[in-house]
Amino acid sequence: MVFSSERLLFTPATPDVGAIPTIFAFPNQYSVGITSLGYQVVWASLISRRDLQVSRLFTDCHEQLPAQPELLGYSLSWELDYVNILNLLEFLAIPVRAAERNHHHPLIFGGGPVLTANPEPFADFFDLILLGDGEYLLGDFIEAYKEVRSADRVTQLRHLAQVPGIYVPSLYEVSYQNLTGEIQSIQPVDREIPPQVQKQTYRGNTLSASTVVTEKAAWENIYMVEVVRSCPEMCRFCLASYLTLPFRTPSATDSLIPAIERGLQVTNRLGLLGASVTQHPEFELLLDYLSQPKYEDVRLSIASVRTNTVTPKLAATLAQRQTRSLTIAVESGSERLRQIINKKLNNEEIIQAAINAKAGGLKSLKLYGMVGVPGEEMSDVEQTVAMMQDIKKAAPGLHLTLGCSTFVPKAHTPFQWFGVNQPAQKRLKYLQKQLRSRGIDFRPESYNWSVIQALISRGDRRLSQLLELTRNYGDSVGSFRRAFKQLQGKLPELDFYVHQDWSTEHVLPWNHLQGPLPRGTLIKHLEAATLKIE
Repeated sequence: MVFSSERLLFTPATPDVGAIPTIFAFPNQYSVGITSLGYQVVWASLISRRDLQVSRLFTDCHEQLPAQPELLGYSLSWELDYVNILNLLEFLAIPVRAAERNHHHPLIFGGGPVLTANPEPFADFFDLILLGDGEYLLGDFIEAYKEVRSADRVTQLRHLAQVPGIYVPSLYEVSYQNLTGEIQSIQPVDREIPPQVQKQTYRGNTLSASTVVTEKAAWENIYMVEVVRSCPEMCRFCLASYLTLPFRTPSATDSLIPAIERGLQVTNRLGLLGASVTQHPEFELLLDYLSQPKYEDVRLSIASVRTNTVTPKLAATLAQRQTRSLTIAVESGSERLRQIINKKLNNEEIIQAAINAKAGGLKSLKLYGMVGVPGEEMSDVEQTVAMMQDIKKAAPGLHLTLGCSTFVPKAHTPFQWFGVNQPAQKRLKYLQKQLRSRGIDFRPESYNWSVIQALISRGDRRLSQLLELTRNYGDSVGSFRRAFKQLQGKLPELDFYVHQDWSTEHVLPWNHLQGPLPRGTLIKHLEAATLKIE
């Protein structure tokens, strides 16, 4: 049994008599779910409470489930996992749509980055959604639920809707200009319901670390530590930066090193996580700590690092700790394009990072790029090819990989008003032909997957009927197009959600959900980018 392989780094509580029977689910296989730091931390928070009796549920296994659960929660990290949310509801004999549930059914709640960014395509499937960081959202949710535990379902939901960060979709009415038109308004059902729900942001000085280590995880026996949260760079397309502001950095001596020491007592595999790990102000101190001889058998992995922080010392430390490769996000070889997206970086820094990586003993360097960025011309893509050639010349023998995605608009970022650039598909093929012929490993993300991602990231509630249909057809773009055809006249076309640029006057599906920055600030950032495009 997979659960018997777990080594816990905390002590679960013994549930009280009358504890709330709760299921906490991850809509994918155990090996994937248990590798999610977010899922680990929320599960540990729940199971550390005496007032809850918690069982875990994955698509391939589960702990003993309660006969009559009162709460069922999902952590959603990947858009297409929605299929498994619906499948697991059916497995538990719970209606897929919230409107069809009654007092015999548990309250279905969800959280995670996908739902916090834009929950609307999934809104009809959830009774409530937790927007933001779970550190105190969870506690507030459970305490508020206990106050109305014996009340009817409507009373429960109305009470929970008063808690900051808790969004109850059924208590907001969306009206449209017509069935296939834009949103006209999003209003609470009455004056007692808050007109806006504010994402909750944890501002404490201790971030997340693994609560369980297991050989059954997708990253076998890894212990993960969140070194930073958010990113100070604020690239204008980047959800990881804008949605999680402000940039937070726990103390190395008071928080990070003690957390690392706890983990290294049970495993020698360590992962340092964050959108910009090497921009932690005490990263050098952390590096020196991990360079000690007593940790010479530790296998160290670091998430994507900022290019100008790749020093020979960093590369050497990673090489000594069994890391062969380093990952940096460069987005493009075009200086003009990087200015549009606010990527504060130049080609000389990128080339120097490659030289330093090789000098430190690393064998390969993976760069992340993007095509289809607003304002991109074919000449910008050609400059990416030239940059990769320059890197290869400057660091001969270093294995180079360019992973490349297509720009996808994300909620709560300045580029949420732009659509997906259709020439991006041809530009991916151009890069593939040019780079592979030069001996550079090119790994493009599927353009078709980007289309689906954009559909969900910009979708409104009308998509729930589409998602239910598509689940029966598969998860290809063809499946989505087939569902759109079947629902013709009942919702806008695919192009409306995916490719169309939206006016800043457009009522966004998430207008009633407030992220870290107000709409006016996002528009100012958009205007700064637009000036550079022109």
